[in-house]
Amino acid sequence: MIKNKQPEVSQEAPVTAAAMEAVFSDCYDFESRELNIGGNPGNTVRLCFIDGLVSGSDVAEQVIRPLTDPGRFGANVRGEQAAAMLLGGSVYVYTSKCRRKLGEAVEDLLNGFCALIFDSQGEAVTFEVKSQQRRSVDAPKEEKVVKGAKDAFVETLKVNTTLVRRKLRNPHLKIREFTLGERARSAVALVYIDGFTNPDLVAEAGRRISAIRAEGVLTSAVIEENIVDNYRSPFPQTISTERSDKFCLNILEGRVGILADGLPLGFLAPGTFSQFMKVPEDHSGHFLVASALTILRYLSAVLTLLAPAFYVAVAMYHQEMIPTRLMQSMIESRSSVPFPTAAEVILMLLAFELLQEAGIRLPSPIGETVSIIGALIVGQSAVEARVVSPVVVVVIALAGIAGYTMPNQDMGSALRLCRFLLVLAAIFLGMFGVATGCAILVYHLAGLESYGVPYMSPFAGSEGRHLSRALLRRSMAVKRDREPELHTGRGGEAKL
Repeated sequence: MIKNKQPEVSQEAPVTAAAMEAVFSDCYDFESRELNIGGNPGNTVRLCFIDGLVSGSDVAEQVIRPLTDPGRFGANVRGEQAAAMLLGGSVYVYTSKCRRKLGEAVEDLLNGFCALIFDSQGEAVTFEVKSQQRRSVDAPKEEKVVKGAKDAFVETLKVNTTLVRRKLRNPHLKIREFTLGERARSAVALVYIDGFTNPDLVAEAGRRISAIRAEGVLTSAVIEENIVDNYRSPFPQTISTERSDKFCLNILEGRVGILADGLPLGFLAPGTFSQFMKVPEDHSGHFLVASALTILRYLSAVLTLLAPAFYVAVAMYHQEMIPTRLMQSMIESRSSVPFPTAAEVILMLLAFELLQEAGIRLPSPIGETVSIIGALIVGQSAVEARVVSPVVVVVIALAGIAGYTMPNQDMGSALRLCRFLLVLAAIFLGMFGVATGCAILVYHLAGLESYGVPYMSPFAGSEGRHLSRALLRRSMAVKRDREPELHTGRGGEAKL
């Protein structure tokens, strides 16, 4: 039989042991015990904590042991005097708070604090004794590191802010905390360099974070979709990364960073198209090699986007564009294929997406096996069985490999979606459909903004004056050319 729901306790009520137990009723991990201050049975206080969120040894050694020591707390120490001594350092805990509202004390317990409740005063003294059971800092799993730091963000906010502090040793580095979530409360931090980062950007980012209304911050979409300018666009407008060095590099460029407790990711704003084509290794290798690789990524983006659609348009409507000998080879390879060109390309694109999804979702050894089987056995068998023509396999494989060069997975996914739409346009309208689709895509990208910065800058909005900054990397011996769209200041410099 289901018990009747207990009436909710006011969050503004005084802190008492009975109210705390009512809040955590039917919670097996909630622990409460009575302690004798200074070992005096007539002088008691209630200790409350949530098992698993606190370290049992720290509670015993840093709180219980000094609290029950007669030499530290005498028989006459009671009430307000005992609370004052606790806040003054009579126990061995580095963080202590006095809470007079029940809601504040409850939130402390959920954040890994223990509470000593004085019923007669309606207040509690809370101490931070968080459990150290957390995932250790490790190398990035999704973003490969060639030449760079191998410490990735984890799910603990304080660990992530520590990683940032260790790389950006600047007293002007500010970390503002917000608490989000109506049912599951989570801490979110806004990171920027005071006096250097554009203050309008900082104010706008803080406003958007404060305006987030969600049950809890358990997925990255809760933050990303609520802080971007156009959430309907498939193109990413914030830079997400698990690499702490990439996060700090962008902070030094003048962007704001966002870290959330429970998410092993950092978010950076504003995000522009050119930034999604760069990787931290561009700053580690030779500037000529980095520039060549950046240009290669742009060419790969064009290839993965247009290759299938261009092939469909030429094969179905504009055969005169194909050289004679190549045309003869294509006719011979297609002579025994039962499907039209449009169906071939669509089926191969779908098969490619299915193989990719299977490789991601399955465990690593099985996923790699599925990818090998799909690429070698199924693909080769499909060609030998005359189900698809070899030319289509080459075109789809080339487009897929080019798409894998995208440094950002969200950008790669957006390009794959647009690739499907361009293929459909090519099927119905030929090269005119491809041109129209490209024009619509360019119009959409040119109309996007991220925190007041044009999404396609420096390709749009600067009259081409800063194109070299997007395509090339200057030598470190040359003065840094910061993005003028970010309107960075000259402050925030560390002074010795």
